[in-house]
Amino acid sequence: MEERNTPIDFADYTVVGSSKRTMAKNFMANVFLWMFGALAISAATAFAFATTPSLLLSLINETTGGLNLLGYAAMFAPLVFVLTMSFAFNRLSATALTLFFIAYAAVTGVSLSFILLIYTSGSVISCFAAASLMFGIMAVMGYTTDKDLTSFGRILTMGLIGIVIASLINFFMKSEMMEYVISIVGVAVFTGLTAYDVQKLKRIGEGVEFEGTPATATRKLAIMGALNLYLDFLNLFLMLLRLFGNRRD
Repeated sequence: MEERNTPIDFADYTVVGSSKRTMAKNFMANVFLWMFGALAISAATAFAFATTPSLLLSLINETTGGLNLLGYAAMFAPLVFVLTMSFAFNRLSATALTLFFIAYAAVTGVSLSFILLIYTSGSVISCFAAASLMFGIMAVMGYTTDKDLTSFGRILTMGLIGIVIASLINFFMKSEMMEYVISIVGVAVFTGLTAYDVQKLKRIGEGVEFEGTPATATRKLAIMGALNLYLDFLNLFLMLLRLFGNRRD
């Protein structure tokens, strides 16, 4: 589930103003509001599918016991949504981008419903709590630090690319050791990316010169920022679950 990183060059939005700090706080508040809203949608959808047999069976081929066409669509749809939102950012209206983001959160919840069936409830809750704590600490660090994390972010991006490549290789190798190593590296990478992305978004909030309707431009940038942080948190949670989660018997 390493489908992160939007190719939008937020640096294209430059600004001037005496209330940069206030702008940053308001912008970050919107970003986190969208992010938490998306997490709530994903959690509700995952719980609904995991606890409703009729919904779950709609994703499974009763003959083979594997995923049916709809099930595979649910697994790969989140990636399609992320790519669409990223590459069509400038062409999509704020309303369309909002709908895409909500749909992405819901579809991701469907794909996550299988996790609730694989891992024990205690494991899911404890790993979610751990991910929340780590995410929160790094978000505060990224927002408050005066150190420029740009070079750090480049290193983390390289690490992310390595994780994606290693995961593709291990998809065929099925090596438990490699999966363990990937998960350890993944925790470090997504923890660091949280601080980097928060700092990047803070700078965006400090200086965006909005074109057109300010509220519209703000919402689009806030949604894309929320998508980045959502993916950081989600992947951190999944990596922790792979490392410490207890599977059901």
